[in-house]
Amino acid sequence: MPPPPLLLLLLLALALTLPPAAPQPPPGSSPGPQEDDARCLAGIKNTLKDPDGRLSTWTTNTTAGAVCDFSGVTCWNLQESRILSLSLSGFALQGAIPSSLQYCRSANTLDLSNNALTGPIPPAFCDWIPFVVNLDLSGNRLSGPIPSELANCRFLNSLKLNDNAFTGQIPASLARLDRLKSLDLSNNQLSNQIPSQLGAAFSKDSFSNNPGLCGHPVSSRCGNGLGSTGLGIVIAAGVLGAAASLLLAFFLWRCTGKTKAGRRRRQGVTESGLPSADEGSWWAERLQAAHNRLAPVSLFQQPIVKVKLADLLAATQCFSTSHIVVAGSSRAGTAYRAVLRDGSALTVKRLHSCPLSEKAFRSEMGRIGQLRHPNIVPLLGFCVVEEERLLVYKHMESGALSKVMKEPGETLLDWTTRLRIAAGAARGLAWLHHGFQVPQVHQNLSSSAVLLDEDYEARITDVGLTRLVRMAPGEGGDTSPFLNGDFGEFGYVAPEYASNPVGTMKGDTYAFGVILFELVTGQEAATVSSDVVGEGFKGTLVDWVFQLKSSGRIADAVDRSLSGKGHDAEISEFLKVAFQCIVARPKERISMYRVYHSLKTIGRGRDVSEQFDEFPLAYNKDDSDTM
Repeated sequence: MPPPPLLLLLLLALALTLPPAAPQPPPGSSPGPQEDDARCLAGIKNTLKDPDGRLSTWTTNTTAGAVCDFSGVTCWNLQESRILSLSLSGFALQGAIPSSLQYCRSANTLDLSNNALTGPIPPAFCDWIPFVVNLDLSGNRLSGPIPSELANCRFLNSLKLNDNAFTGQIPASLARLDRLKSLDLSNNQLSNQIPSQLGAAFSKDSFSNNPGLCGHPVSSRCGNGLGSTGLGIVIAAGVLGAAASLLLAFFLWRCTGKTKAGRRRRQGVTESGLPSADEGSWWAERLQAAHNRLAPVSLFQQPIVKVKLADLLAATQCFSTSHIVVAGSSRAGTAYRAVLRDGSALTVKRLHSCPLSEKAFRSEMGRIGQLRHPNIVPLLGFCVVEEERLLVYKHMESGALSKVMKEPGETLLDWTTRLRIAAGAARGLAWLHHGFQVPQVHQNLSSSAVLLDEDYEARITDVGLTRLVRMAPGEGGDTSPFLNGDFGEFGYVAPEYASNPVGTMKGDTYAFGVILFELVTGQEAATVSSDVVGEGFKGTLVDWVFQLKSSGRIADAVDRSLSGKGHDAEISEFLKVAFQCIVARPKERISMYRVYHSLKTIGRGRDVSEQFDEFPLAYNKDDSDTM
């Protein structure tokens, strides 16, 4: 029976009022981040004048991987177009800093030096590229004041603004950039006093050739000649000085011990016996307050002598930069070597941010503190002081694998040691994945997170750290630490994280495969030495080994110190395991259970096959999992 005419009219009216369906991307189209990066490059090309045609290679082809071949562009990996760095130094580009940079949010390096850029630095710059680590705008014609908002680029390690025409005062807010290691503001028109914390942290060269600047380290004091105003100030200062002298004479007899205290301060020690603030980090100053020094360090095993924050301050010289060591991700926190009065060594990690409440943080500490395995760096305790979160680990004397691999000469690792390190690290990660009904996903594995004890046994650190340093709700949502490149070390991030940023066991496996390639090639994950690949190669270690494999030259990837020494068969099997770890499709990667047992088989007879098997691997052993 046909519907009545009135019902048809109602249905037609409803259809006309509904909004049109959202257009769907075609099959195989790229996710939003890639489109944003392409929009970023198109905006730069269209906004800036390019008299030398250096951007002529920037075509309209923005398919996955295509923009990675553009001049001056480096991507996170060649399978996608997520931009890691823009290096356009010396391109003779003209114009203002392009606002389209806001679409290159995942970039951590921006080098626009030695061009002809004009105008100011936009105050919103750090909102555009919030994860920038290296910023070089030197050698341009930029002008105006340096925006105080640059302090919002909280990951900055290097800031170069030299050889421009910046004016005004150096923002004191730049002192909040506690990761800043290199600063160059020379050859500008800056004036007034240098902020004291910046003056104490950087040399005179960082501020040279700014005639209006004064204060340490460029001069002992601020002030020019004596005008009428200056003369009045001098007279007033003389009167006040005389009054101060009388007061000083009156109270001098009460100031016993002052000479001794002054002598201790000149030696870099406060009256409390701690290093002075000038010897450490600015954030550590508030930790020296009397009520903070007595804060206890919560230890999971009852110590013979209780440890307080004052002990950690003394053991690290008030968290001096000279005590910084490589121990896990530096993006999540800074690690310090602490030597207590009894000579025992600890590693203290200060988290850069932790949005958890104190109650939730202590709960997480209790959970992580229970993880005990011979190949996991044990968390010994923690300390909560105001907003600071300090983690206390057992110190690994030989340091991080990434550091050891860079050391030449006598410390060069032989094949047996590398194989034992690989098997030990695999055993630890396999236990995290397969020793629990709910797997413990690391999410930030790298060769810096593989530490070596005095016997070069491998131990994994930073276990459980991602749950402590996720973004706070006001900073993009508590969705994932990988979002916009906020977490995960370059060269180790699995390709699927670009579109599905949720930590998985197979993501850990990918990162572990990269570590295996580092061990067998002697190269770093992010870059391959130009001595090995030449100047033209721009990819990562994974890109390089895939290139060699496709051309049938994978043997060329093996570290020259290992070749021809009777280990070729084992190295060949080792490479097979590594390639199985970095398969593009997560479901096709092998599990860490199989990785560990494969490495055990390769190392049979080399003291790497039968250790610590009392830790059962009973769960999640199916390779098809993607947890």
